[in-house]
Amino acid sequence: MNQPDILCMGEPLAEFVRRDDAIGENHDHGPFYKQGFGGDTSNAVIAAARQGACTGYITALGDDPFAKSLIDLWGSENVDTKHVALSEDAPTGIYFVDPVPDGHEYTYFRKNSAAALMTADDLPLDYIASAKILHISGISLAISHSARDAVFAAIKHAKANGVMVSVDTNLRLKLWSLEDAQTTIHQAMKDIDIALPSYDDATLLTGLTDNDEVIDFYHDLGAKIVALKLGSDGCRLSCCDERHDIAPFPVNAVDSTAAGDTFGGAFLAELLKTDDAKQAAKYACAAAAICVTNYGAVNAIPHRKQVEKMLETADDGSAVQSLSLAASRINDLL
Repeated sequence: MNQPDILCMGEPLAEFVRRDDAIGENHDHGPFYKQGFGGDTSNAVIAAARQGACTGYITALGDDPFAKSLIDLWGSENVDTKHVALSEDAPTGIYFVDPVPDGHEYTYFRKNSAAALMTADDLPLDYIASAKILHISGISLAISHSARDAVFAAIKHAKANGVMVSVDTNLRLKLWSLEDAQTTIHQAMKDIDIALPSYDDATLLTGLTDNDEVIDFYHDLGAKIVALKLGSDGCRLSCCDERHDIAPFPVNAVDSTAAGDTFGGAFLAELLKTDDAKQAAKYACAAAAICVTNYGAVNAIPHRKQVEKMLETADDGSAVQSLSLAASRINDLL
């Protein structure tokens, strides 16, 4: 396998999703949980791979059956796993997803997981230096102090070697306090290339509610490209002194799991392919729209042919409204 262009770093998880549509809660044996896999950066790396990008993953797993299945999964998706470590002393993290009236309730069993015990000494520095993009998330920073140190060391090494850095906020307050999250995520966002905040995260992290003020906040930290994910309202992109409203693609949404991760992976893959952030944001919105029409994490992530078909049938005239201030190529900034 070739040296990956996009590297993701974080924690994958074994996933158990309660499916009352398959076997009801009153079944003699209790509720039914469908087993799969999740974890935000794992979802993102699979999303990027399914769009045709050359990808790799940096993480650690327990030496358990979940690890074998995850490695097989990534291998089937052409995600390079040469720097996925196995630990005999710590497990692979797991989580349970229970549908509730207003969305989902998540229960995690990830404390002292193999990924949480990663350290800066575990980093494959040459591997990182040879990539084009390093992608991390707020969860990558939150799972433990040692993992946080490893992520900051990876960011520093990537910057020193001209590798673009992408950060998705992915705020999970079950993992840490809001104050800790604000300090740490803002630090990670300093002088990076690509910020991928979601609106709900950003309002908590910044205290701001206006889209442009949120975008300005991340630019002021140093981000060159900001793609503010607005859920069912699409995306607002800021890059090269231009701002673009990317309209949502109308779909029948059934499950938002992995939609933001799909956006991130698809955005990075398309950005490398086209060197056009506006096109990448439109492409990513289409990918995320397809994702929410299916259940679960990995199974819902679309492949390139599906995304291209949606783009071909979309009304281009209404899909993108641009607010242009000046023109410049992305590579002039990165």
